[in-house]
Amino acid sequence: MNSLPLTRREFIRGGAGLGFLAFSGVAPAFLARSAMAQTPAPERDRSILVVIQLAGGNDGLNTVIPFTDDRYHNLRPTLALRKGLLPISDGLALHPACQPLHQLYESGQLSIVQNVGYPNPNRSHFRSTEIWETGSDSESFLREGWLGRYFDNSCAGRPDSSEDPAERVDADPCGIHVGDMIPQSYLSAEPHALFGMKHSGRFDRGHDPADLAYEKLLQADHIEGNASYLQHTMMNTLVTERRVEQIISKYKAQASYPGTRLAQSLKRVAALIHADLETRVYFVSQSGYDTHANQLTNHERLLTELSAAMQAFQKDLTAHHKDDQVLTMTFSEFGRRPAENGSAGTDHGTAAPLFVMGSKVNGGLLGEAPELVTDPKKDLQYSTDFRSIYSSVLDKWLEADSGKILGEDFPHVPFV
Repeated sequence: MNSLPLTRREFIRGGAGLGFLAFSGVAPAFLARSAMAQTPAPERDRSILVVIQLAGGNDGLNTVIPFTDDRYHNLRPTLALRKGLLPISDGLALHPACQPLHQLYESGQLSIVQNVGYPNPNRSHFRSTEIWETGSDSESFLREGWLGRYFDNSCAGRPDSSEDPAERVDADPCGIHVGDMIPQSYLSAEPHALFGMKHSGRFDRGHDPADLAYEKLLQADHIEGNASYLQHTMMNTLVTERRVEQIISKYKAQASYPGTRLAQSLKRVAALIHADLETRVYFVSQSGYDTHANQLTNHERLLTELSAAMQAFQKDLTAHHKDDQVLTMTFSEFGRRPAENGSAGTDHGTAAPLFVMGSKVNGGLLGEAPELVTDPKKDLQYSTDFRSIYSSVLDKWLEADSGKILGEDFPHVPFV
């Protein structure tokens, strides 16, 4: 019986609305929230955000390369790139592996925002990722993610108001993520409809004792209270899961997606967008960017995968006439140090560029380029606060109030 959530971990952690569908009309009193009834459900033709996490810390200086700057070559005697560069301005070029992204840039469908970071940067993977995902400053510790707060403010996603919870019509998830762990970006104060899926394969589960216990819960009759809430939540999850699997299995992509994990994740996202789900936000991740050693080979592979996946996704959206609804952005928890280390790699740094893709972006190079240092022990100083990226996405694309969501107003970056 295919009746279980994507992972037991997602279900067990579900008290915060993680990885399954949580509805106020089904929840017991201590989980019901009036705020969900006060916000409108998303419309099918409204804008969609796709977030791609470059997990590990992408090396910005070997992504957007200051190839005419002698300091770049002096700081990186073995890692500096010199051949096959893809020019984007008089002194800057993309990594040779980014040919597909360069084509998008040339066609005006890609914005490159330079030197993005935040004050008093933290070089811990965990903490810096938390800062980016919650939209906090380096001195604050927030539980809710910036997209979770967007859900709280703008995206109810609640089903019809039948008095019988078992007869309620399921709402599409506000947010969908690919992977077995919900991103902290999605954590919210209120329960919302969320869904998680694998990057490939069917949604089948095993039958260990915990799985069987959930099956018994689904099949039980005449249960009340919290158990009834869990039962109906599981039923809603099952309905969504089966619908998602059916959409994905029948989808006919209009672009050739590589077989990489990232590309196949984006293919699934394209299928769900094409099916006109009400979902406003999708989150996928590519890991491996912690290039302390052997960076030249590893970074080239990662950027090759990223560029090909993003181009295929954009081509597919365009062929299905969905490209004007979708904005895709990347983020990474930090960049790398300007100077290479002794292991043919780079260590944790600070600021780095990010990409924003879509048919409605103001393509081009945005923000100030980093000022390279001569001291190999020093880091780059950021010039664009990452929350200005979020502010632009929230206000200009998702039509939300960024001041309420981020806690203060940040200047916009004109990519949209």
